[in-house]
Amino acid sequence: MGVEALVEFVGEGAGIVGGLVELRRALHRGPEVGLQLPGTQGLVLDALGGLPLEVTAGKELTSVVAVLRGGAPGPTVLLRGDMDALPVVEETGLEYAAENGNMHACGHDLHTAGLVGAAQLLAAHREELHGNVIFMFQPGEEGLGGAGYMLREGLLEATGDKPIAAYALHVWAQAGKGVFQMRPGTMMASSNQLHITVRGKGGHGSMPDRTVDPVPVVAELVLALQTYATRRVNVFDPVVITVTQLEAGVAINVIPNTARLGATVRTLSDATLEQLTRELPALAERIAAAHGCTVDARLNPQYPVTLNDAARTAETSQILTGLFGEDRVQHLENPLMGAEDFSMVLKEVPGTFVMVGARPDDVSAEEAPSNHSSIVRFDDAVLADQAAALAQLAAHHLAPA
Repeated sequence: MGVEALVEFVGEGAGIVGGLVELRRALHRGPEVGLQLPGTQGLVLDALGGLPLEVTAGKELTSVVAVLRGGAPGPTVLLRGDMDALPVVEETGLEYAAENGNMHACGHDLHTAGLVGAAQLLAAHREELHGNVIFMFQPGEEGLGGAGYMLREGLLEATGDKPIAAYALHVWAQAGKGVFQMRPGTMMASSNQLHITVRGKGGHGSMPDRTVDPVPVVAELVLALQTYATRRVNVFDPVVITVTQLEAGVAINVIPNTARLGATVRTLSDATLEQLTRELPALAERIAAAHGCTVDARLNPQYPVTLNDAARTAETSQILTGLFGEDRVQHLENPLMGAEDFSMVLKEVPGTFVMVGARPDDVSAEEAPSNHSSIVRFDDAVLADQAAALAQLAAHHLAPA
């Protein structure tokens, strides 16, 4: 589709934004966490009702896969929107704030509504499309790998042809409203979980010489992990190791038998992840052994590095610039250390993951809370542009030859 379609999608997106805002706020009022989101799934199915789509619900999770078949044969393109919330008590004071102890603090309610909008825009032009679109409505992005479940359930075979391109947009509360940001290659880090349990011999707190105390070992490991990150890893391929969990003992006068450490580990390359998978358990074992303790240490991979295909990203930048102008499209100099399970899709299909600024006008860049904050707010006026952007990215590949 040419320049006419660029203008068409933007104008039509503005025409449906009222309904998308209404859907987004309904989703925001009833956030659900994890792989099972029955209320959210129901709202999505209702919103897609009446569109010429082939809709399939997930088996192991409450996903929705909707297929739009164009008026002529052609390739398949995949568009993703994640649907799950976080176990965060909302403190925004919004009229439509959640009150169930969960919160759409990462903006997935906008992703879901924006993808519904893209489905509406593309369905209105179905006969013009030479090919098909898979709309991927995904639960469980927040740490549960919902994308992996959907891949195993046949997501990429939904039309009979593997997609040639895959796209996802993610709102960002700290960036200016409507600004699209991306980079080729490594876009986001891998996410991995380090679990270390140190085993000693407990006893009375007044007689540590008659015990093998695991607590100082865990304390030493916290410092050793930070030293490791700065001394054993290539400075040009950095890692982030953040200890977030420390557990030991119950009674204040008892030296426990065990102490435990948990950390999130982020890497920007598979090579560095392989190094850490070998070396971090060995580091823990040697430090524990020096104190007469044993250890159970493992680094569990969670989400791989999010890799944007260079060609698809160049196309995306050009398309979004055509839609919204050069001032609305930015190149990120560095990857983000957050992680995304859309990375699992991008391992199978060349595509691009794009950040979209959604900071409200009354919030300054300096004061903007980050995603996952209990007070974060997103401006749902960006929904029109989200829908138009996703629709145009798909239509780019489905134009007549």
